[in-house]
Formats: sequence, C-alpha cells, structure tokens
Amino acid sequence: MKRLLTIAYGATCYLIFLAAFLYAIGFVGNLVVPRSIDNGVAASTGQAVVVNVVLLALFAVQHSVMARPAFKRRWTRFVPTTVERSTYVLASSLVLFILFWQWRTMPAVVWNVTWPPGRIGLQVLFWLGWATVLASTFMINHFDLFGLRHVYLAWHAKPYTHIAFRAPLLYRVVRHPLMLGFIIAFWAAPRMTAGHLLFALATTGYILIALQLEEHDLIAALGDQYRQYRRQVPILIPGFQRHGRRTDAETATKLV
Repeated sequence: MKRLLTIAYGATCYLIFLAAFLYAIGFVGNLVVPRSIDNGVAASTGQAVVVNVVLLALFAVQHSVMARPAFKRRWTRFVPTTVERSTYVLASSLVLFILFWQWRTMPAVVWNVTWPPGRIGLQVLFWLGWATVLASTFMINHFDLFGLRHVYLAWHAKPYTHIAFRAPLLYRVVRHPLMLGFIIAFWAAPRMTAGHLLFALATTGYILIALQLEEHDLIAALGDQYRQYRRQVPILIPGFQRHGRRTDAETATKLV
C-alpha cells in the first residue's frame, strides 16, 4: 500500500506539473487560457507592479530554496526521500498557478512589431524556446527531473541512484539549454506590454542568479568533472566562452 501511494502521489504531482507547464505557454503567449500575461486581474499601475513583483518573488524564493542541498537534507527529515522531488515539483506548480491566477494586467505597449516577417520570426522563436525547454529535459532525464524515476524505483523497492553526469546534444552547445529556452520564450513577443516586460526582466534576472547557485552546487557535487565542462562549454550564449580561465589549482601550479 505504501508503494502504491508513493507512485500515485508522484504521478499526480507530475500531471499537475504538466498542466502548469502547458498553462505557462498559454499564459506567456496569450493563447487559449482564461488568464494570461496581458489578460489578468485589472488593477492600477502601482498595485499591479507590487502584486506582480511579489508573485514573481514568491516563485523565485520557493524554487531556489527548495532546490538547495542544505534545505533538502532538513526537508527529508519530514518528507520521505522517495517523494522529495515530487513534492518540490508540486510546490513549484502550485506557486505557478497562484501567479497565473493573481497576475495583474499592465497593458501599456512597449513595442509592437507590425511587419509580418518580423511577427512571424518572433512567433517562431517563441515556440522554439518552449521546444528547447521540453527537449532539454529529455536530453538529460525528463522523468528523473520531475520525480517519476524516484517513485518508480520506490515502487520496485530499489534505492535511488544518481544519474551519471553527461552532456548530450544541446548540452554540448550551452551548459543550461533549458534556461536559454525559457529566456527565448519569454522575450520573443511581437507585442510587448509593460506587464510582459516586467515578467521577462524579472524571470531573466532570476535565471541568471539561480544559475550561479546551481553552478556552485554542481561543482560541489561533481568537482573537476564539472570544472572541465565549464571550461569547454559556455553557460548560456552559444559560442560565447571566456578563454584562459583557470581553476585555483591550475593558477597555483603556474605560479610554482
């Protein structure tokens, strides 16, 4: 019964994530969904800025704090390790739904691309960004990333094992193609409103900060293997890599 509940919980959390992910595409692109980035709750400009910033900060704090190894060590004293990742996915999805529900509209137009080829190009970029996000998850391990592998192993009474580090396909071009996909999708807007601009600026800033924390955790976990990968592959912009970077050990060797 315990194993049945574990896998049912993991599957439910995954389905909720999938709904949040699909809603996010509609939210950012103003497609189909009842409340979107330009069709949210009506409010004054001041109220909209405050509420939207709070919503974005709520997601940033939850998403980053729960992902840190130190938090996980404390969190798993109360939550079984088999469903820790699923619980993280569930919490992130629920916070996203709160953001979608309470987002305030800021309708002032910042730019509006009316040239047909330009609009089509930005729309293609929008979908390419989301495709990159989804494809990137499968290039590493989609089911491990969203907790399903954890509960699957628990169902078979097998201990969880970490997946070996590898850099397939897009991960040979940039270290974080998933985050690059988000940035492309958030900025590729033929019609950019003040609300959309606030969302794009805040999420891009958060991504840049969060990547530094993630890089620190990856170096702590993988050591020289990840340091070598960092020297070979740029973090976000394809082809843009700082040359001549050395680790502290390499610098010390040169000095000696």
